[in-house]
Amino acid sequence: MTARIVLFGATGYTGARTAEALVARGARPVLAGRDPARLAQLAERLGGVETARADVTDPRSVRGLLGHGDVLVTTVGPFLRLGQAAVDAAVAEGAVYLDSTGEPPFVRRLFEHDAVRAAATGAALVPAFGLDYVPGNLAAALALTEAGRRAHRLDVGYAIDGASGQAFSRGTLVSLMGVLFEPGFAFTGGRLVPEAAGRRMWRFEANGRTRRGLSVGGSEHLTMPGLAPSLREIGVHLDWFGPLTPVAHRLAPLSGLTGRLPGAERVAQRLAGFIGGRVSEAPSQATLGRARTHTVAEVRDSSGELVSRVQLTGPEAYGFTASMLAWGATRAAESGVRGTGTLGPVQAFGLDELTAGAAEAGLVRS
Repeated sequence: MTARIVLFGATGYTGARTAEALVARGARPVLAGRDPARLAQLAERLGGVETARADVTDPRSVRGLLGHGDVLVTTVGPFLRLGQAAVDAAVAEGAVYLDSTGEPPFVRRLFEHDAVRAAATGAALVPAFGLDYVPGNLAAALALTEAGRRAHRLDVGYAIDGASGQAFSRGTLVSLMGVLFEPGFAFTGGRLVPEAAGRRMWRFEANGRTRRGLSVGGSEHLTMPGLAPSLREIGVHLDWFGPLTPVAHRLAPLSGLTGRLPGAERVAQRLAGFIGGRVSEAPSQATLGRARTHTVAEVRDSSGELVSRVQLTGPEAYGFTASMLAWGATRAAESGVRGTGTLGPVQAFGLDELTAGAAEAGLVRS
């Protein structure tokens, strides 16, 4: 029997694209959000699917979306500020939960604070199931499989080619501002340690070009040690800032200091609101038409010798995220996932199945 799929945040940019991808896969999701008129318009365009009103300011309305064993997909962000209601609803109902977040502190919170609760009710929480961080998890798992017991250090780099005009959606930009002053983290010496985003810069090759990626806390820091216990160092890096990369790298230490100042969180929220009110909801059509993503994973042994390398190439980020969320939700609705608690993409679906699902979404080894 196929489980029921609920899509929370269906009228946002990523949510609407995910709704389209779900229907294209033959699913009939329940579209949920806070604006009944917009939900009705989207539902009619997609063939008359069911809708439900829910708002994160009323957690009971989010809880009311789900029954036991349902699959919940949420694109409601910024997740640090708005995401907990959906997590709590999924935990309470023993649901499978997938989200589109790219906010490292939120992902870490699910692994460190919500995993035990989820396991107790039979829920499975699978955060960051898009770009990021599915390509990095997949590339890393493939490279670690090839490296075997020699794996000591893992580096993952994300790059984008062909972006033009507004490269990110309004929701992504607001989320980025929301985590600006949050504590970052890294994995070194076999454990998670505090580290401001952008503190390190890694040069890597992708699609025939040298990239400069700035360090961030990624889900790979939380998911890869369980796949390769010999790992002692993990780096995740974003080559998203072009010629501004060196400037961002020099300013990185200030983010950790600023985040400790009184009122920093309020300033970040105001900055997010300011930017959100001055950009369009969707990325530019030029970006959506031409952008390609590249993800590289390199594994080195304890002497620093490169022992395996995997590069994956895929479509623009939002189409990939929508396709992956739709694949994951329909797969979970049909067959469930491999475990409970908080899971990475590989742990939830298995390496072979995730590789196949990502290929359906356009992510292939290059």
